[in-house]
Amino acid sequence: MLAALLWFCAGLFVLVKGGDWFVDGAVGIARKFRLPDLLIGATVVSVGTTLPEVMISASSALAGHGEIAYGNAVGSIICNAALVAAITIAVRPGKADGAALRLPAAFFFAAAAFFAAVAYTAGWFSRWVGAALLALFAAYLAAQILQARRGPAAAPDAAPGEAEGESPLRRDLLGLAVGAVLIAVGADLMVDNGILIAAALGVPESVIALTVVALGTSLPELTTAITSLVRGHGALSLGNVVGANLFDLVLVCGVSAALAPFGLPADAELLGRSASLVLDLPVMFLVMLLLVVPPLRRGRLYRWQGAALLAVYAAYCAVQFLL
Repeated sequence: MLAALLWFCAGLFVLVKGGDWFVDGAVGIARKFRLPDLLIGATVVSVGTTLPEVMISASSALAGHGEIAYGNAVGSIICNAALVAAITIAVRPGKADGAALRLPAAFFFAAAAFFAAVAYTAGWFSRWVGAALLALFAAYLAAQILQARRGPAAAPDAAPGEAEGESPLRRDLLGLAVGAVLIAVGADLMVDNGILIAAALGVPESVIALTVVALGTSLPELTTAITSLVRGHGALSLGNVVGANLFDLVLVCGVSAALAPFGLPADAELLGRSASLVLDLPVMFLVMLLLVVPPLRRGRLYRWQGAALLAVYAAYCAVQFLL
C-alpha cells in the first residue's frame, strides 16, 4: 500500500508538471500566431488544464473502470467550483465580468442538463452520448472563435526571445510534446495506483475518483487561481474555472464514453438509489449556480459566496467518505 501511495503521488507530480509545460507551450504557440487573449484563455488554457482529467478518464474507461471516468469528471467540477474558485472568492472578492461568463455558463448548463437527463433516465453513457458531448465541445469552440472575431482586436504581447529566431517556437513545441507525454504517464500512474489504494482501504473507486483524484487533477486550476490572487486579479480565474468545468463534461466524459461506454457508479448508494443521482449531480448544479449567478446578476463576487462554496465542499467530502 505504501508503494502504491508513493507511486500515486509521483503520478500526481508528473501530471501537474506535464500540464504546466503543455499549457505554457500551447499559449506560447498561440501568441506567436497572434490569436486573441480571450480566445487563448477560453480555449487553449482551459483545454490544457483539463487534459489531466481527459487522460485519467480515458485510461480508466478503457481499463474497464468507468466509475473513475465518471467520478473524476463530476468530482473535478465540484472541486473546481467549491474549492478552487471558492478560495479565491473568499480571500479576495470583487468585481467580475459577467458578460464574459455568459457564453461558457450557458454552454455548461446546457451540457449539464443533457448529461443529467441521460444519467437519470438511462443511467448509461453510450457512444452516441459521447459523440453528442463532443459535438457540444466543438460548438463551444466555434462560438468562442466567432465571439472573439466580433470583439475588438487585442494586441498580443511580444513573445519572449522573438528576436532570437526560431528557438522560442521550438521550445514551445518541445514543451507541448513533453507535457503531453508526462500527462499520459502521470495519468496512468494515478489510475493504476488509485485503484490499488481504493482496494486496500475498502473505499469504492467512485469515491476515490470524486475526491482524491478530482482534487489532484484540479491542481492546475488551483495554481492558476492562487497566482491570480497573489497578483491581485482574483476574479480572473473565474472564467477559466467555468470553462474547465464545461470541458470536464463535454470533453472528459465525451472522450471516455466514445472510447468505452460506461454506466453510473454502482458501488455507493444513498436513500436506496445511486449516490451519484442523489448527491453528486445535485451538488454539481448547486455549486455552479452559487458560483455564476452573483457575477451574472450583479457583476461581482462576494466573500459569503466563497464561504458558502467551501462549506458545501467540506460537507460533500464528509458525506462521501461516510457512505
